[in-house]
This record gives sequence, structure tokens and C-alpha cells, in this order.
Amino acid sequence: MGLYHHLQKFWGTPEQKALYKERMIKWRREEVATKVEHPTRLDRAHALGYKAKKGFIVVRFRIGKGSSKREKPAGGRKPTKSGMYAMHPGQNLQSIAEMRCAKKHPNMQVLGSYYVSEDGRSKWYEIILVDPQSPDIKNDQKMKWLLSPANKGRVFRGLTAAGKRHRA
Repeated sequence: MGLYHHLQKFWGTPEQKALYKERMIKWRREEVATKVEHPTRLDRAHALGYKAKKGFIVVRFRIGKGSSKREKPAGGRKPTKSGMYAMHPGQNLQSIAEMRCAKKHPNMQVLGSYYVSEDGRSKWYEIILVDPQSPDIKNDQKMKWLLSPANKGRVFRGLTAAGKRHRA
């Protein structure tokens, strides 16, 4: 069995959950978008196309869970008809996290993202960003497709894996 098989088997075990519980205590104090040196889940990052070379960065992104609650309207209305509760977004949280991360890093393209952890209030995703203007990316035959104008802003059009899931 290879390394990635062992990493996949480790995911979801009680040891992994205890390790991530300690990490989340630190992550809660961090910024919403935090650049990380190495992917937390190496097997998932490589499956999405991450390579440990210049032009690739990984950002751990925190997003709030749950539906958005609206402000209470003034005036007499039946409470159930006021539309205050369960205002669910039209997309999954992973897709929203990718879009917010792309706004924070306008010169980068979102390659993909994967789930890392969650607590009662937040979910964390690691988002793989690629700099299409980097010489290493321009010379890489497998990543050259990001340079075409058709792939600019692909995260905002629902063309990443998470975006395709919410469009289906």
C-alpha cells in the first residue's frame, strides 16, 4: 500500500479527529483566509492537481455554517409568511468559499478545493490557487489550459467541481 492509501485510511479515524480538534482551536483565531505552506490533506490536494512548485498556493478558508437569518420586518404579518428563517443560499458552502477566496486573490485561478474540518459554527476548506502568469505554470503542459481566456473566472461561472455540484 502506498502513502496516499494510508492517508485516506487515516482520514475519519478517532486519532485524526483528536488531532484536528487541537488544530481547530488555533484555526478559530486565524483570519478567514490563511495561506498555508503545505496542504493538510495531501492525498486530496494531489487528486485535484496540486503540485509542490512555484505558481501553486493553498489557502485555508473558513466559512460560517447554516442558513442566513433575515431581519424582522416591521408591521403585522403572520410569522410563518415573513420569510425570516431558513433562507438557504442557492449554492453549497464549498462553492461560496471558493468564490470569496477568488475575490481576495484576483490574480489567481481556483483549481479546486476540499473539505478539511468543521465545528458548530464554521467549516474549513482548503482551496488550491494557481497563478496563471507564473513561468512554471506557462511551461507546464498539464496546467497550460488555465491560460486560455475561456477559463478566466471559472469559479464564478460554476466550473469548479464544487460549482458543478450545486448546478446539478
